[in-house]
Amino acid sequence: MISKAEARGMIDDIFEEEALVIGGLVAVHEIDNDLVWRLVRNLNAIRSRTLRRLDDELPLDEIELQHQRPNVKPHPAISDFLRCLRED
Repeated sequence: MISKAEARGMIDDIFEEEALVIGGLVAVHEIDNDLVWRLVRNLNAIRSRTLRRLDDELPLDEIELQHQRPNVKPHPAISDFLRCLRED
């Protein structure tokens, strides 16, 4: 089992890589500035929630989401990525 400090480091590393990917896409493609800000704010909120969950007493899979997700169909690329995550 890994320590909370190691888990925090891994989470930060993942989100840093995600930020670099987004930055690369923004540098190469013309992406709406408001979309980039919203995406980064949402990633930061996800990271913050994840780090707070490390301090919770319940296992991560037993913690319920506090916000309901809108009923929208995800982009096929997002669906493929989520499927890969769940299969590993």
